[in-house]
Amino acid sequence: MNPHTLAPQDQAHGLRRLFASSRVRFIPVVSNPHVMGAGVLLEGLCAAFAELGLHTLVVDAAESAPTPSELASVDLGACVESLSKDVSYLAARGLPMRYINAKGSAAQFLEVVTEAAPQADVVLLHASAAELARVVALREVRPVLLADTDANSVTHAYAGMKWLAGRAGLMVYSLLMACSPQLRMSERIAEQLSSCADGFLGAVLRDWACLDPRTPSSAPISTEVRHLARELLMAAPPGAALEASVDASPLRPVARSLMRPSAPQPARTVARPAVAAIY
Repeated sequence: MNPHTLAPQDQAHGLRRLFASSRVRFIPVVSNPHVMGAGVLLEGLCAAFAELGLHTLVVDAAESAPTPSELASVDLGACVESLSKDVSYLAARGLPMRYINAKGSAAQFLEVVTEAAPQADVVLLHASAAELARVVALREVRPVLLADTDANSVTHAYAGMKWLAGRAGLMVYSLLMACSPQLRMSERIAEQLSSCADGFLGAVLRDWACLDPRTPSSAPISTEVRHLARELLMAAPPGAALEASVDASPLRPVARSLMRPSAPQPARTVARPAVAAIY
């Protein structure tokens, strides 16, 4: 018997087999205009998914994203750009809102994106909390909050969590920070966000990781980012968001303190004092 056949396979290999035949997974990423290295954070997640043999489509509907091509209303698939063998990109600022139904849900957008990029195993939907709430309300997904060490970015991340918890019923989150993993302040920020989530919203910050924007793209992926990426995949049952979109439920009634026609703003009485205490 060949002794090499008895050698234990590494964890990554096992995860590749687990996800190899899976359907598309949707991972919402809450955009944060105060985070300068947001693009690097998205690239880090894509690289971690690529290690598992998964192709990622980044649907960029953030406030600063490019506007979609004029072809988007006719042939969305033609608007998907191939960045590498593992990553595709769709400029989609304002695009999810074109799919709102009479109930105020834009969940149909997930179906359209899936059809436009059949090669995608993972869809990273990068958008504001207000837009994400209409697309993935009451779905089995875990949103990713983005932040760095700037106080405004942390306050905005908390405001996004508050909006999604109140409007979409999403109660479990992950955090990805654009800073050095060795920075002690990053741990304090994560702990404070976790405390605010639990104490004021009843929500949970499940895990967090840091990615230094100055790290070369050729550098190995950190253990923390790998772990976060795998947890996100485990938390997003394949096809769950898509199946739920067929009979999309209306958005959950919003609390009076959150009733604003525009995107979420930092809460004055809760988020700002609690987060400011970190500094």
